[in-house]
Amino acid sequence: MYPIFLAIIVLLLAAPSAIAQDIPTESNSNASLGSHQQGPTDPQELEAFIDGVMAAQMEAYHIPGATISVVKDGELFFAKGYGYADSESRKPVIANETLFRIGSVSKLFTWTAVMQLAEQGKLDLNTDVNTYLTYFKIPDTYPEPITLAHLMTHTPGFEDRGGIFARTAEDIEPLGEHLAKNMPARVRPAGEITAYSNHGTALAGYIVEEVSGMPFDDYIEENIYKPLDITHSTFRQPLPPELAPDMAVGYTYENGAYKSEEFEYVTIYPAGSMSATSTDMAKFMIAHLEDGRYDDVRILQEATAQEMHRQQFTYDPRINGMCYGFYEGSLNDQKIIEHGGDMIYFHSLLVLLPEEKVGLFVSFNSIDTEPENRFGGARVELKQAFLDRYYPIPDSSSLQTPADFQQRAGQLTGSYGIRSVYTTYEKLIGIMMKIDVSATEDGLIFLSKQWVEVEPMVFHEVGGQQTLVFREDSQGRITHMFVSGWPVIAFVKLAWYEAPMFHYILLGVSMVLFLSVLAWPVNALRNRLKSKKKAGVLRSRQARWVAGGMSALYVLFLIGMVIVLSDPLSLMYGVPPLLPFVLVLPLLAVVLTIGAMGFTVLAWKNSYWGVAGRVHYTLVTLASLAFIWFLNYWNLLGFRF
Repeated sequence: MYPIFLAIIVLLLAAPSAIAQDIPTESNSNASLGSHQQGPTDPQELEAFIDGVMAAQMEAYHIPGATISVVKDGELFFAKGYGYADSESRKPVIANETLFRIGSVSKLFTWTAVMQLAEQGKLDLNTDVNTYLTYFKIPDTYPEPITLAHLMTHTPGFEDRGGIFARTAEDIEPLGEHLAKNMPARVRPAGEITAYSNHGTALAGYIVEEVSGMPFDDYIEENIYKPLDITHSTFRQPLPPELAPDMAVGYTYENGAYKSEEFEYVTIYPAGSMSATSTDMAKFMIAHLEDGRYDDVRILQEATAQEMHRQQFTYDPRINGMCYGFYEGSLNDQKIIEHGGDMIYFHSLLVLLPEEKVGLFVSFNSIDTEPENRFGGARVELKQAFLDRYYPIPDSSSLQTPADFQQRAGQLTGSYGIRSVYTTYEKLIGIMMKIDVSATEDGLIFLSKQWVEVEPMVFHEVGGQQTLVFREDSQGRITHMFVSGWPVIAFVKLAWYEAPMFHYILLGVSMVLFLSVLAWPVNALRNRLKSKKKAGVLRSRQARWVAGGMSALYVLFLIGMVIVLSDPLSLMYGVPPLLPFVLVLPLLAVVLTIGAMGFTVLAWKNSYWGVAGRVHYTLVTLASLAFIWFLNYWNLLGFRF
């Protein structure tokens, strides 16, 4: 549910972490716990195993409550609640009663609805989506039209922006109005690059409304919930009165205590507003594992379901890609299709092993304040532990570095970023969205892991199962890096002037020079006390007042931005109230910069101060020009909302 750029602030990498297929050391040991038949065979044995994993995780990750379900061969195999739905009243989580916010796992229901309408001939996945829109249209920024196939593979070319949560139910606008007013820019041709798009999913949900003639909530209930006998889940906000008492409380954990949080309202509800029990999610998993069938009913025809589960987009055949809505994965030699979901306080994961007819769903009602824990380290470890126990594989063989690797190492190393916002102030988040790739004699270092080249531009993770693939342009320059576990992310190789370190240095040097003008009033006071008077003192004072005011505005701007960004999650609710006032400051500073440029010329022409004083004034003016470039680069010059 989170836009990728906010997830990166917390994780130091961009992706819905449910698809980050890390392999924790502690879970690897599960493979040696004895010989197991492929897949779980005994619900009691599985329960004992999950109990052990959850006991460790709830303590390590400060999880107050969780709900889990496992399905196999068309049946509910295991379901259980852990901990508390409400820790204050010590109300336990009950698998078939307690609702959890499942975040972006909700998208799978939206995509299923799209596929239903497609197989009925009411939607064409390869037709311009504008065909189905009446209230507004998508701009023809590029000649290639955006199709539903693009939306379902996260390749429409939209930037991904915040403002996806509302503070109250009254703040939620009708979906069409919201999408029309908050349309993200098209920043690349459709079908070229994956970039996670909450807006794209909401747009598809709106098309479901338009084509079916039913409100989205009604359509889902009638065409998915009803045939699957899903009775204790909903997309509706606020929750229906009969379900509200069973909603789990979301928590943060700070200073050794849990803090209960308010219900989270989603503005673009087809992208992430569903609240569900794990047993209801089990029914949905069964339907997809059985190619659209649940008991004696169908929500999709077999061919439609298989098409939905098939790879539809990938950067390279050697790495995983996107199905229609599902992320494609492979772990422990198992084909996986999955989706993670993050609200602010709830974190979920749905994993399907189609060839084994096995599915796993888990949701937690907490967020740990430790950055490495926030976006689902527990759920990723649970998935890996489950696969290690029931689908174990032998340790991978050692990898050998090619003799000519060093010839290519230099062009691969450097800073890589994830570009998700281009046109608004939210682009600034990108300054923290940088990952470095370095080289050793044995291979590459990326995310503190070692990667060994197995063929030119293709690397395998040492001790893991992921693959890196680099892309080069026609001149042989590296442009992108792709990781097998994160199909909705393209890492872009940054030029020197795009690298965050360059911007940090520019920001630091500029602020030092702006603060250095504090010496001017001190010197002026000293000279006045010594009764020193110089020719042209009025003009020189004016010059320093202009540059001093300019510098003060920049410093105040930086302080204001620190306050605005001190709670990055506030961006999820739209434009922070303080931001428009903060953005006025650099506009005023630009006006003073024009004056400072003129005074710089006069200072040298009329020798206002000594050479050192003139050089200092010139550097302050140049710092202002550099800072104006910095502000414009990050869309902070003006009101770009």
